Amino acid sequence: MNLNQEQLLIFTTVMQAGSFSAAARLLGKVPSAVSMSIANLEVDLDMQLFTRQGREPMATPAAHSLYQKTLYLLSEMNQWKQHANALSQGLESSFNVVIASELIYTPWIEYVLLLENTFPSLEINVFTAPQEEAIQMLLQGQVQFAFLFEREILDYRESFIEVFHETILPVVSQSHPLAQLKDVYLHDLAQYRQIVVTSRHLDIQPELLFSKTYWRTNQHHLAVSMMQENLGWGFLPLRSLQHIDQKKAKIQTLNVINFTQKCNYFVDLVWHKEHAHGTASQFLINYVKKQRTDKNTH
Repeated sequence: MNLNQEQLLIFTTVMQAGSFSAAARLLGKVPSAVSMSIANLEVDLDMQLFTRQGREPMATPAAHSLYQKTLYLLSEMNQWKQHANALSQGLESSFNVVIASELIYTPWIEYVLLLENTFPSLEINVFTAPQEEAIQMLLQGQVQFAFLFEREILDYRESFIEVFHETILPVVSQSHPLAQLKDVYLHDLAQYRQIVVTSRHLDIQPELLFSKTYWRTNQHHLAVSMMQENLGWGFLPLRSLQHIDQKKAKIQTLNVINFTQKCNYFVDLVWHKEHAHGTASQFLINYVKKQRTDKNTH
């Protein structure tokens, strides 16, 4: 069997037009060329697709059965050709991005939607990991981009642009001793166990560590469960809290003196400055740079 795209296109056009002559007009061909193509297709398939009794050919049950699948096949072939062309122009074979665990409710999806709309054939893979692991995934080349909280110490290989803000708040169970205090000071926090969302690798020091003792988890959802069970207090992003019924969950935020003003953090889109950028990567970098410039000029 030696099928080609033109044969399949002619077949679907005949099915849609209802006759060889009408299909020929739509395709800009002579009717004999359409008739010959269908005849060759029938030979290749070893089945009759059209009966030729009367003035116009009539589609057989086999033709009707194959028609819808042929439409799908042609669509797949067109997508394949578009993707191959995009790859030849420098489009990545896949596009990987990691979101810091605490940032899953931030508007990172807007950038994924932008890429999907601009490069429909691009395979996009989205992962989540604690911030420290997300940085390592980026530096090791496992992902092209990472959405991370701003950091005091930057690796020399990082490039980044601030894309939006997120606020983190200290949270505790309503039955925790800290919840009974109207005003909480940093030395109060230090006296109680802290639940920290951080890397699974125990040799990596967590960020935002305030307590003398702490427990670790690599997922902010797990951190919420631990706080609900009065196992400690911890920081949670505001957007995460907005997805939780705090009264029902029996958790509350703490009014920490001399800390509230420091809770608003930039969220950065980060990439490896030493890695080559494909078409989609360069497009995204240019887009966020322009977005940042536009914000600064307004």
